[in-house]
Amino acid sequence: MLEYTKMILLKVSFSRSLFEKELRKAYKLVLPLDLAEFREWCYQQFSRLYRRVLKRVFGNPQCKLLNC
Repeated sequence: MLEYTKMILLKVSFSRSLFEKELRKAYKLVLPLDLAEFREWCYQQFSRLYRRVLKRVFGNPQCKLLNC
């Protein structure tokens, strides 16, 4: 699932709103033990374009529990 979500994010990275939508979905699907790797990969790939989006999604530790 992790590789699939990475592929999707790479394909939708042309649009900020679509990227954020897919990132939020991916955040819910990624297993907790893969979450740190996923977060690091996202920051490596997209921090230049979408740093604020990444902070919104990954910045709230309660988000996974609340299904934000």
